[in-house]
Amino acid sequence: MSEPTRAARSTGNSTARRAVRVEATNHEGSLLGKNVSSEKFAAGKESGFAFADILFAIDLNNEIVLGDAFPDWRGNIWDIQMIPDMSTLVEWKPGLDSVIGDYWLTDGSPVPICPRNLVRKMVNRLQSLGYTATAAVEIEATLFEESIQDARARGYRDLTPLGGGTGATYHLARSKDWIDYMEAVVERLDQIGIAWEAWTDEAAPGQTELNLAPTTPLAVADNWARTRQIMREVGFERGHTVSFMAKPTAGFGQGAHINLSLQRDGMNQYFAEDGPSELMRHSVGGLLATMAGNTSIALPQITSYRRLVDLTGPPTTVSWGINNKTAAVRAITGHPKYSRLEYRLPGADVNPYLALAGVLAGVLAGIERQIEPPEQVTDMAWCLPDDCGVVRIPDTMSKASAALAADPLLREYLGDDFVDFWVASRRWEWMEFHTKGGDPFAELSQWESTRYFEFP
Repeated sequence: MSEPTRAARSTGNSTARRAVRVEATNHEGSLLGKNVSSEKFAAGKESGFAFADILFAIDLNNEIVLGDAFPDWRGNIWDIQMIPDMSTLVEWKPGLDSVIGDYWLTDGSPVPICPRNLVRKMVNRLQSLGYTATAAVEIEATLFEESIQDARARGYRDLTPLGGGTGATYHLARSKDWIDYMEAVVERLDQIGIAWEAWTDEAAPGQTELNLAPTTPLAVADNWARTRQIMREVGFERGHTVSFMAKPTAGFGQGAHINLSLQRDGMNQYFAEDGPSELMRHSVGGLLATMAGNTSIALPQITSYRRLVDLTGPPTTVSWGINNKTAAVRAITGHPKYSRLEYRLPGADVNPYLALAGVLAGVLAGIERQIEPPEQVTDMAWCLPDDCGVVRIPDTMSKASAALAADPLLREYLGDDFVDFWVASRRWEWMEFHTKGGDPFAELSQWESTRYFEFP
């Protein structure tokens, strides 16, 4: 993996600042924020900006989630503070700056379920062991010709894929509208200093994959959240629509692969001349030991599980293999710079911060407990027989949330507050689907399109 990069702080000062957008994700991965005047920002950039704690108590339909714990930090719509991380300040467009922050309590402690602070917690624990992490992500999304207004009027169904109705990975014969959209996206990324490495046609009609450059886990999550916002904004500006649903049509699904390596004194600790290093093996062991529970985080929505189909791309088994793209964890070995692990489970709809936090928690568990992985899968990891010793990834939301609730490792690293909160929120999502019109037997129900197409 290449040297870590960080988003540029600003792209110029030619226009007087009129506003600053302070932003952070909620647990669902939606980017939330406020636009404040430059004067207001100057007054509050150290003390923070008040956000009602209800942002962690509502679902994607703005319904109050019932059935979860009511911890000390939550009250009757009490305020929590979103404190900006000034290292993330960029000029988003002329007249508007953007800064990402974290949620904090009035006593100065982090909100225990704050997604960004969970990443920081994992990074700090790695650093206490003498390691720094470098991460990158491959973002998949599907583009449609229709404007967002037209998509809403159609119930997000029967939309026209941008660039043509056929799907073929790496295909260059895409129409100019598709190419113009992607060129506009990467131009925006360049303007605000988000380093990217490649973009390409993906398997489904209208689908694209955009690879962000390696950087620190916190920075890649920031860049990931901002890139999804940019892709939406460019779509709105051009009269098109983009969706990060795990399966926006009844065709192929879409994911978000995370690549990770660990360094000490600038040297890649996953590299060994003869294959996976001991540290890489233990990291794989921890990732597989926590994979069933982490599935609830990596596949957050009902539709996420419709993507788990053998032979279609996503992993379906708790497995690993050297350079094996059919396994859930792919080990890239033999290079002092590029040796890394590719975690292939997350859907495109995952919360970037929670995805990174869950992966790092698994890695930490493997390293600290020296967990040895099972035998690697050297053949295809799909369609394996039941008696082969390789278990399948939980394929429903209820199975995954039950696995997370019972996972002692993820409870230790992510905390009981987060695990209990998240499990309750997924049980609520399951109940909403089954009582408000979801169809478990459909390839893709109208309920899912309405709920997930525009979010996160």
